[in-house]
Amino acid sequence: MNTNTLLLLPSHSQSPFPYSSTLHHSHPSTFKPTRSLLTNYTTTTTTTNPSHLSLPTTTTAAAAATDHHLLLTLLRQTKTEEAWILYTHSTYLPNTTCLSRLVSQLSYHNTLTSLTRAQSIVTRLRHERQLHRLDANSLGLLAVSAAKFGHVLYAASLVKSMIRSGYLPNVKAWSAVVSRLASPVDDYDGAMEALKLFKSVTRRLRKFEETDMIADSRPDTAAFNAALNACANLGDSKMFLQVFDEMPQWGVVPDALSYNILMKLCCRIDRKDLLVFVLERVLQLGIPLCMTTLHSLVAAYVDFGDLEAAEKIVQSMREQRRDLCEILREAESNLLEDLGMGHDDDGDNDEDDEEEECVLRKLLPNLMNPTGTDPPLLPKAYAPNTRIYTSLMKGYMKAGRVADTVRMLEAMRRQDDSASHPDHVSYTTVVSALVESGSMDRARQVLAEMLKIGVAANQITYNILLKGYCKQLQMDKARELLKEMIDDAGIQPDAVSYNTLIDGCILVDDSAGALAFFNEMRARGIAPTNISYTTLMKAFALSGQPKLAHKVFDEMVNDRQVKVDIIGWNLLVEGYCRLGLIEEAKNVIQKMKEDGFHPDVGTYGSLANGIALARKPGEALILWNEVKERCKVGKDGNKSDSSLQPLKPEEGLLDTLADICVRAAFFRKALEIVACMEENGISPNKTKFTKIYVEMHSRMFTSKHASTARQQRRVERKRAAEAFKFWLGLPNSYYGSEWRLEPMVGYEYTLESRNQCIIKLK
Repeated sequence: MNTNTLLLLPSHSQSPFPYSSTLHHSHPSTFKPTRSLLTNYTTTTTTTNPSHLSLPTTTTAAAAATDHHLLLTLLRQTKTEEAWILYTHSTYLPNTTCLSRLVSQLSYHNTLTSLTRAQSIVTRLRHERQLHRLDANSLGLLAVSAAKFGHVLYAASLVKSMIRSGYLPNVKAWSAVVSRLASPVDDYDGAMEALKLFKSVTRRLRKFEETDMIADSRPDTAAFNAALNACANLGDSKMFLQVFDEMPQWGVVPDALSYNILMKLCCRIDRKDLLVFVLERVLQLGIPLCMTTLHSLVAAYVDFGDLEAAEKIVQSMREQRRDLCEILREAESNLLEDLGMGHDDDGDNDEDDEEEECVLRKLLPNLMNPTGTDPPLLPKAYAPNTRIYTSLMKGYMKAGRVADTVRMLEAMRRQDDSASHPDHVSYTTVVSALVESGSMDRARQVLAEMLKIGVAANQITYNILLKGYCKQLQMDKARELLKEMIDDAGIQPDAVSYNTLIDGCILVDDSAGALAFFNEMRARGIAPTNISYTTLMKAFALSGQPKLAHKVFDEMVNDRQVKVDIIGWNLLVEGYCRLGLIEEAKNVIQKMKEDGFHPDVGTYGSLANGIALARKPGEALILWNEVKERCKVGKDGNKSDSSLQPLKPEEGLLDTLADICVRAAFFRKALEIVACMEENGISPNKTKFTKIYVEMHSRMFTSKHASTARQQRRVERKRAAEAFKFWLGLPNSYYGSEWRLEPMVGYEYTLESRNQCIIKLK
């Protein structure tokens, strides 16, 4: 979506208020979404027509001044609710001071309701072309509030709009938006948007020669760390260095967090050998070492799966040792021998490796002579705390070492230092390990122990247990746990809780139960997520109720809080194909293309299965032609049709198409498909195809009474059949030949007997 279209407008796709519509299993036609709170607000404000507020005329200036004075008085007394009501009933557009204060106070409240109200003011000012009435402080606070509630694109558009309008956003405001954009680890688009925003702000600030004018907007360490985090999430070491080198230009010094983020970068680029040098660099620069750095170090080794190194760190801390760097160097001695020699033995990326190594040496100058210097000592001894122990526990859990996970919890409980005692995260980690191993009774015992000793469980703890019961098909116990969660623990379930339960109903083939949980979720005011809708669609699709799946899909389309993706479309196609309703499925695919979605292997796979079920082999030929064209796109670098998107062949799809063609005796197309499979490293199931051929086609072309014209028409089909038999390894007339068929250009056919065709060269 073009960012400019988001300029100073509330993000409808991320509206904080859900539709509270309810699905009815018995009457699917009664999908009627009720008005959301956002609609109610619109109704309230529209009563006084605030979207058409205008500047007061001379004759009404006195009345307007009275309203402005009263509004300003309420705002000064921080009576924001009364001020909002007065604003909605006023027939005049308030002055700059009142508007800015009202937006600021609404944004500062940090609630979804106040955020929506502040956004509505901005929208009306935009319609009135009066956006200049809001100052930088109010827009900055609105951007922070929007970012906090996940409206990051809207927040980013606010900051960009401020820059274009000549405002200088406060660094606390724009850096908060950059940080939110860069937070998701695997969000490539968010990380890229964070870097773009960071660069646009700093580029604007460089145009000012007087530093006093930009004092409040200059990037600080937090702003740079947010940008560095985006680079680390992207795994872009070159961009990381560029941002890192820019810090001195703004008088900013890297702190411990900056180097913690550098450890994350090392993980993203698969350079475990550099972790110890990051720690040494922190010590060399005299940056105050904190427990977060040591925790990041342990977490990094755990992410690499090197539990031995993580254990050595924890053990050295327990022994109050300060020579941690030397311990880690010894653990990485084998890797240090290969340092600087590249990491790809095939030599294909030597140039890229050399460039990356140069970047890393600039970030870590202590790499230049790692063996000729003594490793620095920690400034003091550090004892492991709860977070460090828990990180090691998570490593045990990921490795399936349940016994070690439980023993670590017991060891933490015996620690004298309360800073090392297990917290709710530690207990939840053990619960997760036990659930993964199928030990639900033991997991419930751990939960009971948490409650007994006063360690509060949270949604995550209960959601893990719910998932365990659903995975074991124990839906009754899952329902009991949900009731206990709400009534006894006082913890409200979230969308993840209900998504898990809906998925559990699918596992036991209970579409009615899935619908009941979906309705219960919305009755509790919990907004369905994209996963909620698609999971419910899956329940109906798998139970042979495609029309109900379509109803859910339509409701998802109408819900502005979620965004329809390829998964929803594919489930819709699958629902119809499971019943062999090919025309309905094709109509969905056509609508899908019109909406800008390109079918993927999942779409085509469902359609192929539906074609097989409906026994319409002709449709398979049409589908194969489309798949074949998309597989060719980009393969040679040529793109005859710009509307086509590349498609990577998948075994299940091609196997199904080949199966249909073999059964229908479309041997030429079958040969094309198996050739495509072999070219893409997929091994066709010759045993299956041989069985089909023998059972269905072994007596083809054996009639001795066919007319001459009919036998002539059989020539090409028989040639394809013989080539397919050759590929299968069955007796045929193509021994010692090539099974791939080429066009018959340059050949003519003559009939020499009633049952044999001989190909002669012209």
